[in-house]
Amino acid sequence: MTITTLSSQAFQQDVRGARRAADHGPVIITERGRPSHVLLSIEAYRNLIRTNAGIADLLAMPGAADFDFEAPRAGHLMRPWAEP
Repeated sequence: MTITTLSSQAFQQDVRGARRAADHGPVIITERGRPSHVLLSIEAYRNLIRTNAGIADLLAMPGAADFDFEAPRAGHLMRPWAEP
């Protein structure tokens, strides 16, 4: 997979080239040097949205036990509207 980055001006000047690049991976379109949009092929988009797995499904996947994760204690988190 190849990731291509184009300025919005370059994208407007060569839409066909951007579409061809999207066949090989995502095309990141930037405005003023910052990413603003991503162009994907329809196949890549469908693969992206096809996953309907919940957190329990993802944690049950083979190899998920190989990752260390320690969640912060909820008691230490403050609500933005709560008085200190």
